[in-house]
Amino acid sequence: MIVAAAYGDPALVLLELGGVVFGLAIIARLADRIGFSPIPLYLFAGLMFGEGGVVRPDFTNDFITLSAEIGVVLLLLTLGIEYTASELRDSLRSGFWSGALDLVVNATPGAVAGIALGFGAAETLALAGVTYTSSSGIAAKVLRDLDRLGNRETPTVLTLLVVEDLAMAMYLPVMAIVFTGGTAGTAAASVAIALSVLAFVLVVALRHGSVLSRMLATRSNESLLLSLVGLTLLVAGVAQWVNISAAIGAFLVGIALSGSVQQRAAKLIEPLRDLFAALFFLFFGLQIDPSKLVSALPVATALVVITGLGKVFVGAFAAKRNGVGRPGQIRAGTVLIARGEFSIVVAGLAAASGASPELGSLAAAYVLLSAAAGPIITRFVEPAAGPGSPAVPL
Repeated sequence: MIVAAAYGDPALVLLELGGVVFGLAIIARLADRIGFSPIPLYLFAGLMFGEGGVVRPDFTNDFITLSAEIGVVLLLLTLGIEYTASELRDSLRSGFWSGALDLVVNATPGAVAGIALGFGAAETLALAGVTYTSSSGIAAKVLRDLDRLGNRETPTVLTLLVVEDLAMAMYLPVMAIVFTGGTAGTAAASVAIALSVLAFVLVVALRHGSVLSRMLATRSNESLLLSLVGLTLLVAGVAQWVNISAAIGAFLVGIALSGSVQQRAAKLIEPLRDLFAALFFLFFGLQIDPSKLVSALPVATALVVITGLGKVFVGAFAAKRNGVGRPGQIRAGTVLIARGEFSIVVAGLAAASGASPELGSLAAAYVLLSAAAGPIITRFVEPAAGPGSPAVPL
């Protein structure tokens, strides 16, 4: 009865959900057969069957949003599990200047485009945020699909993604205040709260990760899986509540684990991650109406080209500073091209506050193009770049 009240006929919902998952399985099998990342295929499938597409599954917005959010959280959890807290600390210390360059190079095109299109100050600031931040979820999926987690350039990519998430922890509260007409003092207070909570979680991860691992340690895989997923969702929820990325909260839980618990958790969480990640990329496409993207395509395409080159430049610069060879530098940059979760959050915040409809269409077209082009470029850049940098244990 609860299911029926929330989603309509439960039999129809189960049929639709089963059809969606089975369809994703076919896409994943096809991508595996041709040795290609399934992410662009998931996105285009969502576009075909979403708003204005061939057919629209009868799912509520809450269901779509929740599934997508869980997918991002689990993606970042598994990426965090691959690294230790000490590696994160060292990478943050070395990544400040690269992160600052990333902000200047990739936020500026969005701001310039906003001014040229006649957007207001708040909308221009929002578009700068859309073009600035890479998709942590897509980057994590691409790194795993292409088996690059052990590459020398991967810690550099991770560092830039973490710095971006930390920057968004300050940016999102400011945007929320700007669009609601709040004062500078209110914005400063929101940022202070967000940074305080973020610092607390980071300190716990760095100094008390072994305690967390001992608390989660158990002979039962079932108990470990439930404990880990429950803790991750709690931390992600608290992070989101105070305007910090839920993804960064999940990532910090992952890096806090160590020893045998870390190794077991990586294997246990993988099937759930793959399921919800696929749903995330599909449901993102479902929310886009192709008919509203045509007018935005020229500007969106130009922004993708400019900021794509910007990400390659920043990634190569950061990787070179860390002693990575030329092929690894290029790989590091291309992994960062795709935009996704944060860009959509920023555009959604602007739309909910009555911003220009053109901003929403432009943001959607930009994210779709970059999210599709990024994995494709990353997949095919390695033959052009030459032999990969030697992998090192992390």
